[in-house]
Amino acid sequence: MKRPLVLTPQFARAFRKITRRHTELQQRIEESLQRMEEDVFAPTLDTHKLSGTLAGLRACTCGYDGRIVFSLERSPNSDTEVIVLLNIGTHDEVY
Repeated sequence: MKRPLVLTPQFARAFRKITRRHTELQQRIEESLQRMEEDVFAPTLDTHKLSGTLAGLRACTCGYDGRIVFSLERSPNSDTEVIVLLNIGTHDEVY
């Protein structure tokens, strides 16, 4: 099931920051975002629920140490499910 991506300002800032520091990661991140849009539960993404202070959110991998934190929500304009991208960074940065 294809779900559209919704970028938050926080995600956009974190994306710019990580791609500025690690230019080689930009293509890998963009491929992961494309895969998320096609199937957010694809085995290669290793999508999982989070607990603790991030309970209710989900995360997936984008490379060895890269993580994308997101939530699945209903769009207020239509009754479709969207992927709201919240944060991106290394494991230690986002958790």
